[in-house]
Amino acid sequence: MLLVYTHKITPRLRYVFKHICTRVLGVEVSFTTTIEEFIAHDSLKMSYTKQQLGNEFFVKSNDILYEQGLSDIEINVHDWENTKCFFYIGEKSAIPFDIFAASFYLLSRYEEYLPHVNDEYGRFSATESIAYKYGFLHQPVVDIWAYKFKDKMQSQYPEFVFPKRTYSIKPIIDVPSAYNFKLKGFMRTFGGTVKDLSELKLKRLYYRYIVILGFKHDPYDTFKYIVNKQKQTKYKFLFFFLIGDYSTYDKGINPNKKKFVSLIKGVADYCKVGLKASYFAIHDPVILKKEKLKMEAIINRSLTASRQSFSKLNLPESYRNLIELEIKEDYTMGYVNQIGFRAGSCTPFLFYDLDYEVQTPLKIWSYNLLDYTLLKTHSLLDKKKALTKIINEVKQVDGVFVPVFHNYTFSELERWKGFKELFNMILESANEMSLDN
Repeated sequence: MLLVYTHKITPRLRYVFKHICTRVLGVEVSFTTTIEEFIAHDSLKMSYTKQQLGNEFFVKSNDILYEQGLSDIEINVHDWENTKCFFYIGEKSAIPFDIFAASFYLLSRYEEYLPHVNDEYGRFSATESIAYKYGFLHQPVVDIWAYKFKDKMQSQYPEFVFPKRTYSIKPIIDVPSAYNFKLKGFMRTFGGTVKDLSELKLKRLYYRYIVILGFKHDPYDTFKYIVNKQKQTKYKFLFFFLIGDYSTYDKGINPNKKKFVSLIKGVADYCKVGLKASYFAIHDPVILKKEKLKMEAIINRSLTASRQSFSKLNLPESYRNLIELEIKEDYTMGYVNQIGFRAGSCTPFLFYDLDYEVQTPLKIWSYNLLDYTLLKTHSLLDKKKALTKIINEVKQVDGVFVPVFHNYTFSELERWKGFKELFNMILESANEMSLDN
């Protein structure tokens, strides 16, 4: 056990030390404000305060972990070894910057509470983040800092054996619409027909009707393929089905249709199933509760995981609504147009409510890559390079790689050509030794 001496024990301090020491490094941590207790402790120990007591392992503290509420913090980013750092504190400390304060800033999403410009869907943009602005979005810096902290501690306590964790994957399958043409109903099929005719998309019109008449497979119906992939790996896929009402933003399948319900039940026999909350459920707890109960009735078990439509988050309201409904995990934290680490970590973490100054029970699984971001790179080789790079970043800290693919990504549609191979790379990465960059 690691004992931390500090002049004041706060919820923020407990939260971030538990993430770095326990969740990332696998070491239990406790705290004391009593010097005598600290001196008597005969295992791992460190002081986290303004002044070093003696010659113990010491990290000079930044004020952010002792504050409440938000303040306009000046962030100065420095180069440090093979990564970046901020909250610099000088050479007297065992580490030249406060990794705990910096980690808290990223994990709590402090910057998302501060004034910023949202995109057209009201989302916090990657370009607004300090990670993007200072070029470290591609690194899980919180985990990298944790490992550097471990190395420094190890040199001071060479007899202590730190637990080893292993790289793993958690593939997400997002299903905004299970079918492209099937089960759409008369009005939507008619509207699609008129649109195809007006745009002279005769090939699509032909395809639409041979699918509806059952002569050809619906291009979005890739579920058999994905379930077969699930059977080949020990890592459980997590499907998020949209079952909300049809709207301007959400154009899924009516959840009252028996074939759609049967599909969800069939997938749930092999994979985990969560709720893809509709665009309007994000803002309305009543709609969210209705969708949660509907999904629970379909899968016949308690709903534990959710993901918001359009990857939209309004902090802290979005997460408070999930906590209120006792949803345990969320998979919305990530950027739709950038590969990387929105919260700086590839280790799941608990949501910290900055308004209430409390650690909540909601576990955040931040995704690192959305399939759409790989469409920016034109050749399959470039896509493979981008994918390999992000996988290696996670492997180097033995973290969890969380990619988001859609059901239609596995279709034969031209734009998704080669994506089955990319998905196979992800599955195979969990069975390989760590690669060098």
